[in-house]
Amino acid sequence: MNLKVANNIYFIGIGGIGMSALARYFVTNGKNVAGYDKKASDITVELEELGVLIHFNDSVSEIDKSYLDIEETIVVYTPAISESHSELRYFRANNFRVLKRSTVLGEITKQTMCLAVAGTHGKTTTTSILGHLLNQCDVPMTAFLGGISENYNSNLILNGTEVTVVEADEFDRSFLTLSPNIACVTSMDADHLDIYGDASELIKSFEDFVDCIKPNGKLFVRNGLPLDGITYGIEDNSDYSAQNVIIENGSYIFDLRTPNGLHKSYKFNLPGRHNLSNATIALAMAVEYGLAHTQLSKALATYRGVKRRFTYQIKTDDFVFIDDYAHHPEEINAVHLAVREMYPGKKVLAVFQPHLFSRTRDFVDGFAENLSKFDELILLDIYPARELPIAGISSKWLLSKIENPSKKLVQKPDLVAEIKKSDAHVLLTIGAGDIGAEVKHIKSALRDGN
Repeated sequence: MNLKVANNIYFIGIGGIGMSALARYFVTNGKNVAGYDKKASDITVELEELGVLIHFNDSVSEIDKSYLDIEETIVVYTPAISESHSELRYFRANNFRVLKRSTVLGEITKQTMCLAVAGTHGKTTTTSILGHLLNQCDVPMTAFLGGISENYNSNLILNGTEVTVVEADEFDRSFLTLSPNIACVTSMDADHLDIYGDASELIKSFEDFVDCIKPNGKLFVRNGLPLDGITYGIEDNSDYSAQNVIIENGSYIFDLRTPNGLHKSYKFNLPGRHNLSNATIALAMAVEYGLAHTQLSKALATYRGVKRRFTYQIKTDDFVFIDDYAHHPEEINAVHLAVREMYPGKKVLAVFQPHLFSRTRDFVDGFAENLSKFDELILLDIYPARELPIAGISSKWLLSKIENPSKKLVQKPDLVAEIKKSDAHVLLTIGAGDIGAEVKHIKSALRDGN
């Protein structure tokens, strides 16, 4: 489909992180953009400030009439939208051009040099590092991010259209619409089993993604994954690896070993070995693209991260408050390891909101094991997102499996009061649901003492 033929782009679910990046892209490229979302957010407010028309009731009557012109309008929707959504049903019934977000992203990237980041964990951080590196090296590129970059305060980095940097999302097999020139796979842990059924199907989807790489393209894989490609890792025998890693003032200093030799003194400011791994693969892809190490070293040192990825809310000598999007057992473990590395011997309180009933059910033992590692734990009720409740699956059930003597189930109205009872040096808020909306209240209460 030729996206250039339509003047109007209408988004159903425009407030989603991936959808809003596309909306920004089309606004920047001179299209008329409008859309629906379930509720207002910081993202929808920012889009409205760009001139995007947004409403929050599922009603065809609220759509601006210009977007009901079948010849001028392309409709984009996210898989998170129910097939029973009345606006989606209207556009389908009237034979509009209705496309999934992933299909549109695939069309945009098809005519570009595409660098794609796949993996069940690490996609957003790796994509944002890679986008930042290319942008700082003045590559004519557009990066679509699955989070808000701290450097750009946006989920879109725009510096041209010859190259695209994208997250290759395994959810709903969306990444199979892409045709990357250079791709990486960061991880293949079981996830989204509500979509895939079992882990073997998820692994097969990654194998299918690899087959989408253009002829003569390049694949990078984290060392140890069951895929053939250029390997990367940390202090190991990978083709690309971070070597001689030390911590100075909360930052990693390391050398980058490549097939062509060792390049010294890179600096990376995000905590956690998982983030250092993300930086290593971003550097590897940038090197294979053709960028110089001197440029990349300067660029990496200025990278500030992604909001809700190990984001410091309060950082003093006496107390640290960190917020993170982790919502899978392996991600929680990575956050735990990062905290222990940066704050050895300090007492840690974690506040976790499980995301999805099905994910809680499928990985309950992993959640229980990794949440047990914190000194204190506060558990919130499960955030349902797109799901209806599943009988017997609850945070109370999860709590019963966690071996932590300082654990409790708390309702959100009581959260701040419970946090204040703790004498922990480090506070973590973790989860992919609406716990992110609680962060500013917690931060304010802790700073003001109210």
